[in-house]
Amino acid sequence: MVKQTIQIFARVKPPVRKHQQGIYSIDEDEKLIPSLEIILPRDLADGFVNNKRESYKFKFQRIFDQDANQETVFENIAKPVAGSVLAGYNGTIFAYGQTGSGKTFTITGGAERYSDRGIIPRTLSYIFEQLQKDSSKIYTTHISYLEIYNECGYDLLDPRHEASSLEDLPKVTILEDPDQNIHLKNLTLHQATTEEEALNLLFLGDTNRMIAETPMNQASTRSHCIFTIHLSSKEPGSATVRHAKLHLVDLAGSERVAKTGVGGHLLTEAKYINLSLHYLEQVIIALSEKHRSHIPYRNSMMTSVLRDSLGGNCMTTMIATLSLEKRNLDESISTCRFAQRVALIKNEAVLNEEINPRLVIKRLQKEIQELKDELAMVTGEQRTEALTEAELLQLEKLITSFLEDQDSDSRLEVGADMRKVHHCFHHLKKLLNDKKILENNTVSSESKDQDCQEPLKEEEYRKLRDILKQRDNEINILVNMLKKEKKKAQEALHLAGMDRREFRQSQSPPFRLGNPEEGQRMRLSSAPSQAQDFSILGKRSSLLHKKIGMREEMSLGCQEAFEIFKRDHADSVTIDDNKQILKQRFSEAKALGESINEARSKIGHLKEEITQRHIQQVALGISENMAVPLMPDQQEEKLRSQLEEEKRRYKTMFTRLKALKVEIEHLQLLMDKAKVKLQKEFEVWWAEEATNLQVNSPAVNSLDHTKPFLQTSDSQHEWSQLLSNKSDVNARKILPSPCPSPHSQKQSSTSTPLEDSIPKRPVSSIPLTGDSQTDSDIIAFIKARQSILQKQ
Repeated sequence: MVKQTIQIFARVKPPVRKHQQGIYSIDEDEKLIPSLEIILPRDLADGFVNNKRESYKFKFQRIFDQDANQETVFENIAKPVAGSVLAGYNGTIFAYGQTGSGKTFTITGGAERYSDRGIIPRTLSYIFEQLQKDSSKIYTTHISYLEIYNECGYDLLDPRHEASSLEDLPKVTILEDPDQNIHLKNLTLHQATTEEEALNLLFLGDTNRMIAETPMNQASTRSHCIFTIHLSSKEPGSATVRHAKLHLVDLAGSERVAKTGVGGHLLTEAKYINLSLHYLEQVIIALSEKHRSHIPYRNSMMTSVLRDSLGGNCMTTMIATLSLEKRNLDESISTCRFAQRVALIKNEAVLNEEINPRLVIKRLQKEIQELKDELAMVTGEQRTEALTEAELLQLEKLITSFLEDQDSDSRLEVGADMRKVHHCFHHLKKLLNDKKILENNTVSSESKDQDCQEPLKEEEYRKLRDILKQRDNEINILVNMLKKEKKKAQEALHLAGMDRREFRQSQSPPFRLGNPEEGQRMRLSSAPSQAQDFSILGKRSSLLHKKIGMREEMSLGCQEAFEIFKRDHADSVTIDDNKQILKQRFSEAKALGESINEARSKIGHLKEEITQRHIQQVALGISENMAVPLMPDQQEEKLRSQLEEEKRRYKTMFTRLKALKVEIEHLQLLMDKAKVKLQKEFEVWWAEEATNLQVNSPAVNSLDHTKPFLQTSDSQHEWSQLLSNKSDVNARKILPSPCPSPHSQKQSSTSTPLEDSIPKRPVSSIPLTGDSQTDSDIIAFIKARQSILQKQ
């Protein structure tokens, strides 16, 4: 049993803007406990003389300043807890702080860089690395991911998340057994045998989390999430099993509604978040007070799930995330006070060992049987009851293994029970008789086969000849059919050519021989009309191809908007950087693989040289009647030293290649996550633009039902130039923007050279295709580009 208080740590988030000097200070004396002092600047609006407190001082196990990286946080906080979990103790790490203070970044990590991995992926890597090193035990690992949203539990690893809404998913409920142990219904456990499988489960759960944009944080998590690693270990042949679990908790951030000013759905979420954190603080206060008989664990689902972590059988660690900006000082002081109360709670961690009842039952049954056999031998009493089916099957397995064993000294151990001895003899006799009968049958069958071989050959020859004739007839029929079809195709082509010539003759203008100038003038006047007819035909065929392609994939306007949206998105730079890093890692891994192959071949070559050296020494000793020297000579020593050096080099390169593989897999996960996020944001933006267009432009809807009309050559050129021009909107985001202010309207009234270069046409004058989906995509694209030009 390990008795210790909850360990508390503090991490300061780097500010968005440069903070004022002297807001906080860190005192890290080696002899004393590190302390954090928060200094409140004097507010002259309250008067020069006031009784407000100007400084607060709090003590922590360690304080991580703004320049602390993720690796340092993991080494000092999560690594000791993960080591205790591998030893068989329960562990919990949870982050607490206001919204936007860096809790999710600390627990899960950032998606931009590989070095920004949080505590969860680094803990998974560390645990699976230790499991591979320890081959003395058998380990099994399971993963669960629980989300508590508005005081309702949901399984983030449920495969129905993508196709169902949140209300249709089964809710996770809490069940309690007579020993007051908590069991979660509808929460699945997924086995993970490798680090890659565990990271895939983490990525799946993160994509299903509830995230919303608030005034304090662009991607604020609106729910509490508990990622749990269940670990069990057993030594081979032992009946003792160790169970341990590690909770990695990302709490939703507390926020003051009066400061953020949220409303609607966000306000409801904030109420539930603050209520659950209030119940958590009540449990902390009750545990810190002495002689308290009742602890209100059942007030909320989160405190019920974390009952063992708070004052129970667990080694718990808390990370207080602080945003020490001037506007957030009150919330930071409140977080530090909460951490000081948490540090007063004492946990009693117990080694979770239990005996497997199945193994104990088997061992006791075997011992009972051995005692019965010994008793029968001592008393000389013969047992008369028949052997059971299981005993007979076990005896037959022993006889089979005894007969298959090539060792002449092997023995058949069946004990002192004469019933088993007699059954073994009967079984051996049966096997011997079956073998003799089988040999006699094979001899008789061989003689019969020789007698029947000649008539069988004649029958087979006759059958093959009939099959060959049938195939020849089928081939002749198919050849005749192909000739007929070829003849029909040639006749159809001939008729089509004649129709085409007749059509051209009917379309040619009349020409009089008596007036050549008039005929030439008529030919010149008919040329533009023919060109216009051909342009109309080409335009209609291209529109037909567009309509057919839009049914199978994204429309042209939507594709144009998505390409510009993707290019101007904030994550495009990150995706390109990750691609470059991934390409470098691939090339580095390829080079390492070639070096490893070279080292392996060199090791094999050195081993062959050492073997040849031994053979030469033995041959030389035999020819000269000399004893083979026991100590190796200098050349062999040199070869052995080279062999050891190559082995060390091979191990180093192999370890580096393995680390590169893990990094490449993580980078691929980050790129997939960024692509999914980009696609979802574009779909939301596109739907909003389409809705606004239908509400604000009723004239456009009436145009959907009008007939398409012909374009002139100038308008067609302007329209193609407007669709193909992409360079004029570089470094701009196509995002739904609010209504422009009067100042921006004045600026937009003055025409810029960029606006003058693009022809301005009202939406009603744009030629439509007659297809409602195509027309709506084209008009939405033009609206988006006009809004960008107005902003510029």
